[in-house]
Amino acid sequence: MIKEYRTTVEISGPLMLVDKVEDVSYEELVEIELADGEVRHGKVLEVDSDTALVQLFEGSSGTDIVQSRVRFLGKGQELGVSQEMLGRVFDGQGRPRAPFDTAPPIVPDRMMDINGAPINPYARDYPAEFIQTGLSSIDGINTLVRGQKLPVFSGNGLPHSRVAAQITRQARVLGEGESFAVVFAAMGITFEEADYFIRDFRRTGAMDRAVVFLNLASDPAIERISTPRMALTAAEYLAYEKDMQVLVILTDMTNYCDALREISAARREVPGRRGYPGYLYTDLSTIYERAGRIKNRKGSITQIPILSMPEDDKTHPIPDLTGYITEGQLILSRELHKKGVYPPMDVMESLSRLKDKGIGEGKTREDHSDLFNQLMAAYSRGKDARELAVILGTAALSDLDRQYMDFADEYEKRYISQGEDENRGIEETLDLGWELLKMLPRAEMKRVSPEILDKYWPGDEAEEVEEELDEADAEPVEEAAEEETGEKEED
Repeated sequence: MIKEYRTTVEISGPLMLVDKVEDVSYEELVEIELADGEVRHGKVLEVDSDTALVQLFEGSSGTDIVQSRVRFLGKGQELGVSQEMLGRVFDGQGRPRAPFDTAPPIVPDRMMDINGAPINPYARDYPAEFIQTGLSSIDGINTLVRGQKLPVFSGNGLPHSRVAAQITRQARVLGEGESFAVVFAAMGITFEEADYFIRDFRRTGAMDRAVVFLNLASDPAIERISTPRMALTAAEYLAYEKDMQVLVILTDMTNYCDALREISAARREVPGRRGYPGYLYTDLSTIYERAGRIKNRKGSITQIPILSMPEDDKTHPIPDLTGYITEGQLILSRELHKKGVYPPMDVMESLSRLKDKGIGEGKTREDHSDLFNQLMAAYSRGKDARELAVILGTAALSDLDRQYMDFADEYEKRYISQGEDENRGIEETLDLGWELLKMLPRAEMKRVSPEILDKYWPGDEAEEVEEELDEADAEPVEEAAEEETGEKEED
């Protein structure tokens, strides 16, 4: 039986303190009925003896302490899940998000707690299969693997929203008969950004396989906290109950952490680094660790959290702690952005710790690993040559250094950079890598095995070497034939 209380003793901002409560638990849902009959919602943030601290979702303006009626619902926040969620747009509480979605609420197959359940580490399966994003800077260099957590570290003004939209449109798995879905959650974004995402998904048809959760900057901070958990609950249903391969994109995690700091300050908690709560690491891990593969389950959840680093500072608590929890990072470069490179992916600073598990014969192609190593080595040397040219001038460089410098320029223009609507398959990405390496002498391909080099080296140089060998083999035969002819003539 749901009890009703009229014992509100204090309201401060979005927080309400209710006294003399019984059997109330942490994160329990609350209904607040105002004097005019309006019903607002909230959840329990803290319980101390017979006093409950309630966070209001819709804010506390117009709330009267004496006349308000508070009802504790005896359950946590839940999401109604169904396969009908695909193609729909929801808010941070799982309701259809007007004006982007005006259809009726879905008929759920079941209700699921948005906090999920911890995955037994023994039940986890190792990430192994390749996920294609259509971006060469990810697929070819920092490969995304099914079940991985691979965040994007960006900065203010960099095009992380466009990158997120492009990955949502283009991402797919290569296996036949695999069902693939994208769960996209945006937190603290403007209405214009939300409109851009929805228009783009509908224009390209990506909406048909996507579930979208939108939390706008004007929405309550507490709703921003629940948005990624709503998204991951939907992903868990699609992955583990409908056997789908699910990619979850969370943007922008910095807005989520700022909301966490705001609520922590309202609760008057002791702040940690830069004012963020001391439990920031634990809180982030409850989100990131919901990715993965489970033994004997066909589906999987892969995460790409996107966060903007204040002042491009990688030591800021949010990227710093995220890096400890996840398996690598993709870093957007302001320098490349200024050059007009899109996506401005800094492949030298980026890292996918599981890339070796998702590439190779039967997954991408047998030459992928050798090609990746050679491209990175050549690009690194080209960047060094470019820095040397700034100091000494191009004329002071050797011919080989100039070739490497030209390679670095072309690598940024043609390999890293690509059109916003350009979806490159993995074969196209690998072939482009070999085409660029043709700018360098074959003798410089020191990180490629001879068998792979003989099979994939493109261009005329290999043919010229073969012709020279054929000519060298033919010369003794011709000389012997001439000597034999001369002997016959003498006879």
